[in-house]
Amino acid sequence: MDDILTADIKLKEHQQAVFAVPFPYLLMARSEVEEQRHYYVAAQNCYHRKNGAFTGEVSAEMLHSLAVRFCVVGHSERREYFNETNAMLGDKVTLCLENFIIPIFCCGEPLAIREAGTQNEFVETQLKESLFHLPAGKVKDLVIAYEPIWAIGTGKTATTDQAQEMHAYLRSILGKQYGKDVAEGIPILYGGSVKANNAGELFSCADVDGGLVGGASLIAEDFIQIIRALK
Repeated sequence: MDDILTADIKLKEHQQAVFAVPFPYLLMARSEVEEQRHYYVAAQNCYHRKNGAFTGEVSAEMLHSLAVRFCVVGHSERREYFNETNAMLGDKVTLCLENFIIPIFCCGEPLAIREAGTQNEFVETQLKESLFHLPAGKVKDLVIAYEPIWAIGTGKTATTDQAQEMHAYLRSILGKQYGKDVAEGIPILYGGSVKANNAGELFSCADVDGGLVGGASLIAEDFIQIIRALK
């Protein structure tokens, strides 16, 4: 993180770099970016209930008390390994917004859905069941991250055309529900194995506004190149 913050990166006014770190490191990471412009930290998750006896869980209210600006909601691993449902994720999104936290809402289809050709319907359901309870004034404050799960660790690769196609479809769904202006104002990130050698091509797509970066973020020089590739 220090290598990235001290690198010669000139982020523009519309650009942001967000470090999503595990809970134990949130305070340390937040203190590192406090004096940096356009750099923020995100929690990797939060609990879907406002309060109660849920030992070991971290609420959105707790994150707000730490001045955490962003929270990842519905990452594909959370959906798969912890059985998080669309309804549960809708609750998380609501609680984040109530606590002035910007949700980075993840959506995307597994391999079987992509091979069946029903990916559009799949992601549309994810958005409808987790986001469409929000009014336009609230939904405009979130970030969406598209994760083609079939392209993560499977040996298969999503092309830039496939990324752009899905991002454009996601924006069209939002446009039908909330209007073109709201839809165009919501950042849609791509989260399918973004690397230093493909970030520039991905970010050049009209509807790809940035990346949800996994393994490449652990290598400082690679992450620096990805940040520099932002449009």
